Amino acid sequence: MTFLVFLSNRKIVSLTIILHALITAPAFGGDMQQEINHLLQFVKHTVCQYERNGQLHSGKEAVEHIKKKYYYFKDDIDSTEKFIELSATKSTLSGKFYFVHCPNRPPLKSQDWLLEELNHYRKEVGS
Repeated sequence: MTFLVFLSNRKIVSLTIILHALITAPAFGGDMQQEINHLLQFVKHTVCQYERNGQLHSGKEAVEHIKKKYYYFKDDIDSTEKFIELSATKSTLSGKFYFVHCPNRPPLKSQDWLLEELNHYRKEVGS
């Protein structure tokens, strides 16, 4: 009888863990989507120019390209960092890194620029 009670308690613990994972999973996904949306708006409204394969683009042009890659890689993206890596870091065809040219600042890799903004955003919203 004690053995059955032990199994019942294990099942209860297992169910509790599963339920917790199901309840918290959408919240993580929501946070990730909010972060991605923030980064897309950040790029869209930047005064900086986005360099892809030697060509400079406005923020609005850059965000359209990033969105296309985001939708293409969406099934592989499980974090905001992965979004940056797959959608906004380098050319899939040439392998060349994207750079950002901002006033009064040396050019930097788009990945570094976006990770910097992501960290700033997370501090701002308390993530």
